[in-house]
Amino acid sequence: MSFWDHLEELRGTLFRSILAVCLLAVLGFIFKKPLFTAIFLPASPDFFIYRLLGWDFSLDMINVEMAAQFMVHLRAAFGVAVVLGFPYLIWELWRFIAPALYDKERKAVGGAFLMATGFFYLGVATGYVLVLPACVQFFLNYSVSPEVTNAITIGSYMSMFTSTVLLVGLSFEFPTVIWALSGLGILDRSQLRKGRKYAVVAVLVLAALVTPADPLSMLIVAAPLYLLYEVSILMCRKKADDID
Repeated sequence: MSFWDHLEELRGTLFRSILAVCLLAVLGFIFKKPLFTAIFLPASPDFFIYRLLGWDFSLDMINVEMAAQFMVHLRAAFGVAVVLGFPYLIWELWRFIAPALYDKERKAVGGAFLMATGFFYLGVATGYVLVLPACVQFFLNYSVSPEVTNAITIGSYMSMFTSTVLLVGLSFEFPTVIWALSGLGILDRSQLRKGRKYAVVAVLVLAALVTPADPLSMLIVAAPLYLLYEVSILMCRKKADDID
């Protein structure tokens, strides 16, 4: 295929992906009540993780801008659309990349794409159940002075919700990237073992980037990420043995 043919294929991939996300976002507008019931659960003191850990707080959200609630609904609808449509987005990406690979590479890298959805949803669940509640608890209880009270806007909560849940979900794609690089012969198990000390630094930096950087939420993200790095070593070893 020529350069322009590849560009045409990329255009089609992007068009179908964006169309799928937009169609799924319509569902977010139709089912507004269940959507925001799920979104506001981590902001409720009755959320099971707070009862389990004995955390107690009170959070009343306010709106101070005319169009803020509509924009929050728009952001929530598209955020949920990306989460629901992630398997299709991965499939479109695979359709675009697969023709450029040799048969051996396609077989090796294909496993990473098959795992990508599972790891993404594992990360989304971790962000929703653990990281976001830890962030809410930390920032609601943090104060520079007793004279300052926290008045949380719906926009600020929604920004934390979408960025935390989606970024933690994407950060959990770490093992799939390593498996793909291993399948292409770029990484091997010995390199991963030697890079453990660098992996610790990289995991801490990544955890700081995808969380508001409070110590608890960073630890909640960093611990499973490093565990996934160790899992990646085992996966890489198995793959190398298969290739040999």
